[in-house]
Amino acid sequence: MNQTAPRKALGLTSVQSGAHELDIREFLAFKLGDEEYGIDILQVQEIRSFERPTRMANAPEHILGVVNLRGVIVPIVDMRIKFNLNPVNYDHFTVVIVLNIGSRVVGMVVDGVSDVITLTPEQLRPVPDLSSAIASDHLLAIGSLENRMLILIDIGKLMSSSDMGIDPSTA
Repeated sequence: MNQTAPRKALGLTSVQSGAHELDIREFLAFKLGDEEYGIDILQVQEIRSFERPTRMANAPEHILGVVNLRGVIVPIVDMRIKFNLNPVNYDHFTVVIVLNIGSRVVGMVVDGVSDVITLTPEQLRPVPDLSSAIASDHLLAIGSLENRMLILIDIGKLMSSSDMGIDPSTA
């Protein structure tokens, strides 16, 4: 992947900054185990403290159940279980990131949220070809910021994939 490929894949936008034009994109940074990930901030509706969802019969293990969010029934996906990260502990740092994916609302359980990161194309690196719990087409790039590296996820594509077990007509 060349340097412009992450830029195109991320849909970076141009913003005027003085005499220079900068391509920027903002990501919500969150933790899963020891790793830090980033998702497009524009797909985040809100961040909520974790509450036990109502379990649904025959749902995949990573779908913890559903919650009623102001009249909308929202499926809750535990990304630690989906990515085979053990042990899964729920503590006061555990949060649910509520996402808007097209016309769907989905909740994503993570270990914690740190901040919103602004990245330019120069801070994006191609994802190496490695075997991982996340399909390579669900990864956008690796964001590099000072001494931090963020694994940037195409959360819309990931949540829409058939192996997530979320029926697009009901979510």
